[in-house]
Amino acid sequence: MDKQPRFFPETELILTSEKKVYHINLCNEDIADDVIVVGDQGRVAQISRHFSSVDFKTEHREFVTHTGIYKGKRITVLSTGIGPDNIDIVLNELDAAVNIDPNSRTEKEVKRKLNIIRLGTSGSLQEDIPVNGLVVSEYGLGIDGILTFYQKWESVTRQDICDAFVKHTGWAYNLPHPYCVKSDEVLFMKFKTGNFNGITTTAPGFYGPQGRQLRLRAAKPDLNDLLGTFRYNDLRITNFEMETSALYGLGALLGHNCLTVCVIIANRVKKEFTHNYTQSVDLLIEQCLQRLTS
Repeated sequence: MDKQPRFFPETELILTSEKKVYHINLCNEDIADDVIVVGDQGRVAQISRHFSSVDFKTEHREFVTHTGIYKGKRITVLSTGIGPDNIDIVLNELDAAVNIDPNSRTEKEVKRKLNIIRLGTSGSLQEDIPVNGLVVSEYGLGIDGILTFYQKWESVTRQDICDAFVKHTGWAYNLPHPYCVKSDEVLFMKFKTGNFNGITTTAPGFYGPQGRQLRLRAAKPDLNDLLGTFRYNDLRITNFEMETSALYGLGALLGHNCLTVCVIIANRVKKEFTHNYTQSVDLLIEQCLQRLTS
């Protein structure tokens, strides 16, 4: 007896009147196989201005999308907004747009596999990784908790790295359970040469979860020092941001190829910050487009 395809009701798969996936406002035809995701809405146009043509644009809430051609390759650029919670929306909805039939509301038999590359800004946790340096994330180590809401999350995580991290940091029981997921090997090899690489830690917030203290005191004020001194074999934690682990974890569970490349805009050890944010991001964009099409 043939297995019936899984049906997704309206409460689970929310579609617009044009049968596009709700938050990102996209359908299968709008999305290229190569997708660049960025946090900042303004960065979408900063990338697409390099395209020879842009054949599709849409915007809904913080999710801005441009799809066009760069050196003969079709590329989609999509803004996610900030944080692993937004990555949860974008990854699930990108997958739904390409792998669920909006008419029958059932899973497609033949799946599309997307290359999803996050271009981000980040803070370095190592003294030798300077402002304007580029970091390619071999692993995403999440202290955000997103992945543990999904079945089979353990199947994509490096538990040995997590165990070493918990031991080194004295990780508290009341904090989200750490998980660690590897980037796509093909994409990583394409981008790693000439750049810094290692483990990128993803936090669920910008202040306390990253050890910053304004009027509220951080529960773990030595967190950055603990991250910076962590070593596992030849791996170290290079930088801190708010999206990579969720991207890698959800991408791996859904069968997509994911990679993060960040330009360092702050060195948290030396207390240095970029003097030209736009120029720093341009360095990142130009290298990414060149390597993606080489």
